[in-house]
Amino acid sequence: MRLSLATNFDDALLERVAPYPVREVFGKLSSDAAGGGRSSLQLSHIGRRRVKEHVAAARRLGIGFNYLLNASCLDNLEFTRSGQKALRKLLDWISSIGAESVTVASPFLLRIVKACYPALRVRVSVFAGVDHVRKARMWEDMGADCVMLDSLLVNREFELLRAIRRSVRCELQLMLNNSCLQSCAMSPYHMNTLAHASQSGHHTRGFFIDWCFLRCTAMKLKDPVHYIRSEWIRPEDLHHYEALGYDSFKVTERGVPTDVLVRRVEAYSRRTYEGNLLDLVQAFGFREVRGDEGGRGFFRRLRHLFRPFTVRLSRLWRVKRLAEERGLLGSAGDPPVVVDNRALDGFIERFLHTGCKDVDCDSCRYCHRWAEKAVRIDPAWKARCEALSDEVLADMETGRMWGLGKAPAG
Repeated sequence: MRLSLATNFDDALLERVAPYPVREVFGKLSSDAAGGGRSSLQLSHIGRRRVKEHVAAARRLGIGFNYLLNASCLDNLEFTRSGQKALRKLLDWISSIGAESVTVASPFLLRIVKACYPALRVRVSVFAGVDHVRKARMWEDMGADCVMLDSLLVNREFELLRAIRRSVRCELQLMLNNSCLQSCAMSPYHMNTLAHASQSGHHTRGFFIDWCFLRCTAMKLKDPVHYIRSEWIRPEDLHHYEALGYDSFKVTERGVPTDVLVRRVEAYSRRTYEGNLLDLVQAFGFREVRGDEGGRGFFRRLRHLFRPFTVRLSRLWRVKRLAEERGLLGSAGDPPVVVDNRALDGFIERFLHTGCKDVDCDSCRYCHRWAEKAVRIDPAWKARCEALSDEVLADMETGRMWGLGKAPAG
């Protein structure tokens, strides 16, 4: 097993995961010329000095560093002189601090790295959408050292996984613990919004309200099957993927506390977890506090969101209330949503011989039955969050968030 682990740039994280099969950690600056797969607002503020120190600390423990250049869209700046200059300057710095690899979603950026920085290994991002044998081969032919497969589309398609593994020689990697919706129609759009929300110099200056995330979480609240009909791989099911020849796995999430990341590494290394599956796959709602999330964290978020000439602050306040509600416990003092991991023993068996690409979920009902068995939601908490979600989404979709009122019909 080889694990690629998200880092929150806490050096204590490196010490604690060193005994496990963590071969590299991955991360990036809060914003840079390329942008990435998370908005600047989602992440702690990380500067160049901290990144350099963290890379050095990782190398001392024999852990590599993978810098993310994984924006799905570079705004066509890569085809301009100023854009090329900014990207090359960033890559010069990445090389100088001792990073071993970079992750890209752009084939053109891959070729730039291969032509100008041959010492850097290049990994292909999940945002590249590799879900087909020919796509994997094309990336390999362009020089990719590792291809991350599109977890939304392949993680439960075992015949496809087998075919792709047989078709290429390069390293293939699977995402273990994202909680996006399987085959999500919003995914390409979401990737682009996140890319521009972390690009330095973008005209929005980091302002971003994640409509896709809000819509996704509202869907899960209204229909708990979405907690099951997702892309995660349980620790107990890893051996099925290893049997196909997959031994390289990615563990997220960069914005979560150190204790949570360590718990995830432990669970996947031991291939078992007793408890709430959301402990391993959810990207928000943690009661632990990240190291910099004191007063500085509050003022940094305020700087991003306080845009009185961009958004109506009274409407934006509802977004804040919704975020706070999702971090609360349920009425019994337990997490408001529990997906009992061990209640899902046996869930994977159906997918070993039957995929989902050509199946209508509402006719199949397989995941629905497992959701009834494994998912518990606090009803009072659910009612509050649903009401807030409906209000926030209506504000955004009618224009009230920006003071425009409801658009006329027709």
